[in-house]
Amino acid sequence: MALDLFNTLSGRTEEFTPADGKTVRFYACGPTVYDYGHIGNFRTFVAVDVLRRYLRQSGFRLMHVMNITDVDDKIIRNANQRGIPIGDYTKKFEAAFLEDMKSLGIEQPEQLSRATEHIPEMADFIRKLAEKGAAYQAEDGSWYFRIDKFPEYGKLSKKDFAGMNIGGGGRMDADEYDKDDARDFALWKAPKDGEASWDTEIGPGRPGWHIECSTMAMKYLGETLDLHAGGEDLMFPHHENEIAQSESLTGKIFARHWMHVRFLLVEGQKMSKSLGNFYTLRDLVLMGHKPSSIRLLLTSVPYRKQLNFTFDGLLQAANSIERLRNFKLRLETGHWEEGENPAVVQMVSKAVSEMRSSLDDDLNTAQALAAIFDLVRDVNTAADRGEVKKNNIPALLDALNRFDEIFAVLVDEDAAHVKSIVDWAKAEGMEEKISPETLEIAKSAALSDAQVEVLVKEHSEARKAKDFKKSDAIRDQLLAQGVVLENTKDGVRWKRK
Repeated sequence: MALDLFNTLSGRTEEFTPADGKTVRFYACGPTVYDYGHIGNFRTFVAVDVLRRYLRQSGFRLMHVMNITDVDDKIIRNANQRGIPIGDYTKKFEAAFLEDMKSLGIEQPEQLSRATEHIPEMADFIRKLAEKGAAYQAEDGSWYFRIDKFPEYGKLSKKDFAGMNIGGGGRMDADEYDKDDARDFALWKAPKDGEASWDTEIGPGRPGWHIECSTMAMKYLGETLDLHAGGEDLMFPHHENEIAQSESLTGKIFARHWMHVRFLLVEGQKMSKSLGNFYTLRDLVLMGHKPSSIRLLLTSVPYRKQLNFTFDGLLQAANSIERLRNFKLRLETGHWEEGENPAVVQMVSKAVSEMRSSLDDDLNTAQALAAIFDLVRDVNTAADRGEVKKNNIPALLDALNRFDEIFAVLVDEDAAHVKSIVDWAKAEGMEEKISPETLEIAKSAALSDAQVEVLVKEHSEARKAKDFKKSDAIRDQLLAQGVVLENTKDGVRWKRK
């Protein structure tokens, strides 16, 4: 089957394939690095990560570009309040974002693109728009896009501007705005006292938000992209403005396919600092929640449906991951009779087929997860009856590997990631935010998986030799570092607390 993906531009689900049939050239809007990333941001980034991982598993090559917006109104305001250059201000938050991405198992794109490193290209873009009559310079030196020169304005967001005076009816200077506003938008802002500024061929100043993404996307991906992705909040005006300025310059379709990820709710309410339900990834980790649990919860609902992010849901996600990891450990360490059971072969084939067909259906992650958890339940039941054979194990492990190539929750790297956030919190003087549960998780990071395996082997050998003093000492050593041993009929298993 082929991947069917909803296209915001056409308003329907369409088969998605790259223009050349081989390499997917896509752009996904990245962070504005003025603060730490919150879970709403990361829902979008995780959804895009699932897409790129699935495309690669399906045999496509990837050229994925993500911007880092390191100059905009909020950054300038916050940096000025602290009395530091914007580069010094954004460096901290960019580093934190990249670390948070790694914590959540989000792969880095092939190209990270910082706005401040592409200022000359943006000025050139604006100059060319002016030559085509689509941009003009105001008396203060700022440059604006002339919306009335682009009759298709509104085609992405499906907003109806009929009858509105959308050209020359006023100008919009803010990088972001919420209302249905169709005034000419800023491409370039004239310098103001205390603001960062660059000297360019179109005069001094700094870029507006919208021109940044168009310039960087086209530099690395060409004039027509296979796909452009982002959160639903970016559809208007940001993506609408990208289309207008890009297509006015080239006369070509800017992106063939548009993917937008829905907002999430927190405990049934819109996330808001005023409601006290606004959480960064780091907030949740310091409260004792593992990054893998957060990732699984963020993928538990398909990207086009609203996700209700709850703490009960986080606990359920943690338990689900524990089931998966225990299942994998059982397969790897169990004592299996020789042979192969055709019924188990059929279970594996059915689960992998259902997982992929679900993802082909507009990335239906909920159904894909259900297929794998059904496999875990059925195979565990069969194993309890002695019906799983030695030759079934490689296919079962391969199915789990194919699952984790996309969902990235099986490999237990939580402890190392949690430890890095704990170290950050201590350096920032926020020890009071670190929960006892978080400290326990971080403690187990002192031992790598390989080191744990060596100690578990020594523990098992000591038990066989009836050297219980040694075996108990190893068990206590592991427990002190957050690793729990479990004796089962298939041998000793271990897990991190």
